[in-house]
Amino acid sequence: YGIKAENISFDWKKIISRSRNIAKRLSKGIEYLMKKNNIDIVRGSAEIIGKNEIRIDSEKSINSDYIIIATGCRAKKFPNLDFDHKRVINYKDAMSLPKLPESLTIIGAGAIGVEFAYFFNSFGADVTLVEAQDRILPIEDADISKELEKSFARKKIKVKTSSDIKSIKSDKKITLNFENEKIDSDVLLIAVGVRGNYEEVLGDFDIKVDKGFISTNEFMQTNYSNIYAIGDISGPPWLAHVASSEGVLAVEHLSSTNVQPIDYGNIPACTYCKPEIASIGLTEKEAIDKGYDIKVGKFPLSASGKAMAVSSTEGFAKIIFDKKYGELLGFHMIGESATELISEIAVARSLEATYDEMVKIIHPHPTISEVVPESTADAIDEPIHI
Repeated sequence: YGIKAENISFDWKKIISRSRNIAKRLSKGIEYLMKKNNIDIVRGSAEIIGKNEIRIDSEKSINSDYIIIATGCRAKKFPNLDFDHKRVINYKDAMSLPKLPESLTIIGAGAIGVEFAYFFNSFGADVTLVEAQDRILPIEDADISKELEKSFARKKIKVKTSSDIKSIKSDKKITLNFENEKIDSDVLLIAVGVRGNYEEVLGDFDIKVDKGFISTNEFMQTNYSNIYAIGDISGPPWLAHVASSEGVLAVEHLSSTNVQPIDYGNIPACTYCKPEIASIGLTEKEAIDKGYDIKVGKFPLSASGKAMAVSSTEGFAKIIFDKKYGELLGFHMIGESATELISEIAVARSLEATYDEMVKIIHPHPTISEVVPESTADAIDEPIHI
């Protein structure tokens, strides 16, 4: 770019404090909106003791026609290993570590695991990512997982898949023992999933729970029609935008508004590492397993003029259509602006766009968004630029 810089450095404490301050600003913004809309906030530990009654701090009660449970989730522990929140940490601890560890091992290579692997590696930590399954990001399309693993290898992030941890010991270092090797690190981040925060709020009340989360119907109602559960406490997908949509759905439903259930098959999923990852709909394997005869198209960012201009040519877009009717089944992208671009595909799927329609939508040049018609053109054997 013609830019020269010398003596580049960073202040870890300022990086962390900036992150936390932004989160606080967002929380304060929500509190302001509640006050503006005349919503009372009662602080304390709540327990549902009846279908219309909540006890607060064992001292006072609130009666209500409707109750919405939105207590979220917490990190799962690794078997026989407790969090000490200093050397054995969870994702919340990882967001506020007082100093950058020299070495970090992460167990679990889902979205949380790979995001933190990228983050700590970017500042110079020696990062090892351990996953029990045969690839990182195991719920994403297999091609996306392979591409991210290649990218991580270039960044010197060590990836160990199909792992079987025999034991974990804590001494001067945290040691993970495997069949024929061991991994030592200063800090161990456990990212093996989440479980719902329901025990205290439900107490002895008989709201149905399944596999650690509150069971709900399509309108977010529990087994009590006036009690709803939304967000992470109601199970996957554990995404903020899903929780927000479920909250709107629950409130509109209890207000007797005519509402449609959420289409969970059309929810964008984003992973905020670099390169970014975003996906929606079926993976190639899922589409085949469901019996679809499919058309698959790809477009590499190395062929994108905008990606070249911003020096972010890593990755590709992959699009999957039903061959018979042209239905858009899925879209998967790794690379620049993926988490922004995925919304376009959500709109296309909600409007039931076909490959004939999508290939004809004119996109501005140069933009990353051109990967959509370009990958579509490749799927229907009409590629021009690759």
